[in-house]
Amino acid sequence: MEIRSLKFDGEVLHILDQRKLPFEFINVPCKTEKDVWEAINKMMIRGAPAIGVAAAYGMYLGIKNFTGTSGNLLKRLKEVKEYLDTARPTAVNLKWATERILKLAEKFKDLPSEELKQTILLEAIAMEKEDAERNFKIGEFGSALFKDGDTIMTICNTGALATVAYGTAFSVIRRSFEKYKDIKAIALETRPYLQGARLTALELKEAGIPFHLITDNMSGFIMSKGLVSGIVVGADRIASNGDTANKIGTYTLAVLAMHHKIPFYVAAPISTIDPHIESGAEIPIEERNPDEVTHCGGKRIAPEGIKVYNPAFDVTPNGLIDAIITDKGVIRKPFKESIKDILK
Repeated sequence: MEIRSLKFDGEVLHILDQRKLPFEFINVPCKTEKDVWEAINKMMIRGAPAIGVAAAYGMYLGIKNFTGTSGNLLKRLKEVKEYLDTARPTAVNLKWATERILKLAEKFKDLPSEELKQTILLEAIAMEKEDAERNFKIGEFGSALFKDGDTIMTICNTGALATVAYGTAFSVIRRSFEKYKDIKAIALETRPYLQGARLTALELKEAGIPFHLITDNMSGFIMSKGLVSGIVVGADRIASNGDTANKIGTYTLAVLAMHHKIPFYVAAPISTIDPHIESGAEIPIEERNPDEVTHCGGKRIAPEGIKVYNPAFDVTPNGLIDAIITDKGVIRKPFKESIKDILK
């Protein structure tokens, strides 16, 4: 079964509602930028690369039925961008995608409005194709860091459901499985939204990759038993110094990995690198609905009237990261210089 996070049919963007997985496969039709905003904000679609591509199509859907001059269309496009950018604050790919579409439109602002619309659509389609190509390269570069018999641990979901195809950290696991003998995976369930249990376990099973699913608080014990060869995680935003924001729990894994002398890798396309911020301290961290913590599967699991922290992400300092695997190659320390070089 081919799992696709999104599909554009020329008129409508169909988004697989990942909140229902693995029990139901429901595609949500998005016909306007408001539909796309809702899909991103409510986590029907998640994962930085997938969010970016969805936002690119959202830019097109926001002006698809616009009538007027190219100048007014450009004004409308800026409004759509500002609106979509508010859907989720941490994933840098969202603003990267909307900015790319806007800059293209500004470049071709003298085109008739209908031609400008088509130019925007073709760019969104190109971005979808590019994402798949980049993710395959991430897998190829990352697999060189592993060997026969390795067991790779990961958190959250970084596969085709978090991207257009292949995935980021998942692509490294999959490519290693294709190239070497006896490759296994360990997936953390990823509380509170259970992306590991619901989504990564589904993708590993469909790919035929041997794996174990564990709860988040089992990771240190599993490492202490020598059962982990390396850890690969995704990223929602990487600062110019290599500090990385990813799903909550990633920082904990990195600390444990350093203690147990286990290689810790981040896998992401270079579009996830934000060269405009100096460190992870500048990355906004999304605080989500407390119900995600107090409820599981729609049922309350905690007392009424309690206070809850629910940050969706944490920041892993660059000192805990051994390498960053990108579509342009593997970045090593010192990250500030290496990132600057790879972005040239």
